[in-house]
Amino acid sequence: MAKTHQNHHLIDEVFQNYRQWQEGGDDVTDNDWASQFKSTLQSTLHQWFDLAGGTARKLLRSLRDKAKQWWYFLDHPQVPPDNNLAERSLRLAVTKRKVSGGSRSLERFQDTANLLTVVQTCRRQGLSVITFFEQALQAQVHSSLFAPSLIPQP
Repeated sequence: MAKTHQNHHLIDEVFQNYRQWQEGGDDVTDNDWASQFKSTLQSTLHQWFDLAGGTARKLLRSLRDKAKQWWYFLDHPQVPPDNNLAERSLRLAVTKRKVSGGSRSLERFQDTANLLTVVQTCRRQGLSVITFFEQALQAQVHSSLFAPSLIPQP
């Protein structure tokens, strides 16, 4: 029971440290914390690896062998420790698929994916989706107009 509590504590610690860094924490403090956390993590993985078998051991081996990938955010705090943004971005596509029953052809699926990508990108950049599509259609009709771009301008 104590080990389970300790593991939840480690996860909570990651998110707490990330929030502190976001709120104006400095990189030196974050690097010190990350080094200490990685050491604690390795120790915890080693403890559990000796006790685990089967599927649990495979997961622990992956966590150990791919630590640079799994824990990338520890060395790069600008990368969030979760994928909530990616999940929120996919929510529109999943809802559309459930409501419409999906696409009947690969071509229609790709068209839908492209449209949803434009919609999500406009939203993330604070652009009007309607205005973007209006400008894109006008550029198709009038060759003298430039098509709008979703590539952020510096």
